[in-house]
Amino acid sequence: MSITVNEAPGGYRGVFRVREFRAVFAAHLLSVLGVVVAEIALTVLVFRTTGSPLMSALTFALGFLPYALGGTLLAGIADRHPARRVLVGCDLVCAACAAAMVWPGTPVAGLLALRCAMAFVAPLFQGTRNASLADVLGPGDAFVLGRSLMRMVAQSAQLIGFGLGGLLLTVLAPRAAVALTAAGFLCSALLLRFGTRSRPARAAATVRTSPPAGLRAVLGDRRLRVLTLLFWLPPVFVIAPEALLVPYADGIGAGTVALGVMMCALPVGTIAGELWAGSALGPRARSRLVAPLAAAGLLPLLAYAFRPGVPVVLAALLLAGLAHAYTLGLDQWYVDAVPEALRGRAMTLLSTGLMTLQGVGMALAGLAAEFLPVHVVVAGAGVLGTVVVLILLAALRSAGPRGGRPKNETGPAAK
Repeated sequence: MSITVNEAPGGYRGVFRVREFRAVFAAHLLSVLGVVVAEIALTVLVFRTTGSPLMSALTFALGFLPYALGGTLLAGIADRHPARRVLVGCDLVCAACAAAMVWPGTPVAGLLALRCAMAFVAPLFQGTRNASLADVLGPGDAFVLGRSLMRMVAQSAQLIGFGLGGLLLTVLAPRAAVALTAAGFLCSALLLRFGTRSRPARAAATVRTSPPAGLRAVLGDRRLRVLTLLFWLPPVFVIAPEALLVPYADGIGAGTVALGVMMCALPVGTIAGELWAGSALGPRARSRLVAPLAAAGLLPLLAYAFRPGVPVVLAALLLAGLAHAYTLGLDQWYVDAVPEALRGRAMTLLSTGLMTLQGVGMALAGLAAEFLPVHVVVAGAGVLGTVVVLILLAALRSAGPRGGRPKNETGPAAK
C-alpha cells in the first residue's frame, strides 16, 4: 500500500506540515487548557460559595463520573455524523456550559450540572477527534505520531494548566477564569470549523445500534478486544503511585517541594518516552518494542517495596513513564484492527475506558491503602499489573490478526 499525501513522512515535523493537523492540534491545546483552568476555578468557586470541602471535591470528581455514561451512550454518533460537525457541536456545547457558569446567578447545583454536561460530551469529542486523525493524516505512521502529540499535549497541559490556573486566580475572580475557558472552547470550534475539511460520515445515519450492541460490534473481535484491554488495564495499576503520593510523601517526611517534583515525575517520563519513540524509532522498531516495554513498564514500582526515599521514587516514576512509549506501536496495531466504519465508535469507547478505569484505579489504590501500608500497595500494583499485562500479551499472540488474515502490524508506512 502506498503512503497517501496526507501521511507526511518526516517524524513529528512532517506531521506538522499537514495544515489540517495544525488546526486540530491548536484546538486540542485550547480545549485541554480550558478544561484544566475550569476545574481549578470551579473547585475554588464552589468552596468559596459553600465552605464545604466535600462539595469542592465533588466538583472535581464530576469531571470523571459522567464520562463512562456519555462515552457509552454517545459512541455511535461518532460514525453516524460527519466528524467536523460532531467536533464543532461538542465544542459549542462546552462553550455554552462554561458561559452559563460565568453568570453570577448560577447556583452551585447549576454549576455542578453544567460541569456534568461538559464531561458527558467529552468522550464523544475525544473519540471523534482521534478517529478523524486517521482521515487527516492517513492510518499509517503519521497517525501514530499525531496521536502521540495529542497525548503529550494533554500531559503537558495538565502540568502547565494547574500552575497557570493557580496564577490566574491570583489576578482574576473564579468566574472570570471560567470565562477564559468558554473563549477557549469557542476558538477551538472556529479552528475546527474553518481549519479542517468536511468529510462524510463513516456509517449511514440510519444505522442505529443500542449501546450494548455497539460494544459487541467493537469488542466482538478477539484481537481488538485484547488490544483494547492493553490500553485500558495498565493505567489502572500505574495510577497507584500518583493516587497515593501525598500520604507516601508524608510517611517518608518529604516536604511540599519534593511532593511537587514527585508529582511531575511520571508525566515528564511519559512525555520523554513518547518523544524518544516518535523521533528516534521507526514503525518496525516501535512495533517490536510493544511487548517488552509493556511487560516491563510496571516493574519500577517494585522499588516501593523497600520504602525508598525521594531520589529512588523519582527514578522509579520516570522509568515507568518512559516505558509508556509502547503505546505508539500499540496505536498502529489498534488502527489496523478497527474497521473504518467503526473507527469513531471504537475510539470513543477507548477514551471512555481509559478515563473511567483510571478513576477506578485511584479509588482501588485508596481503598487498599486503608488496610495496607502505602508502599506495599504500590509495589503490589506493580506485581499484579505486570501479571495482567503478561496474560494480555499471551492472549494477543494467540489471537492472531483480525479476521484470520495475515497482517503487517507495523502498518503501511513500514513497508
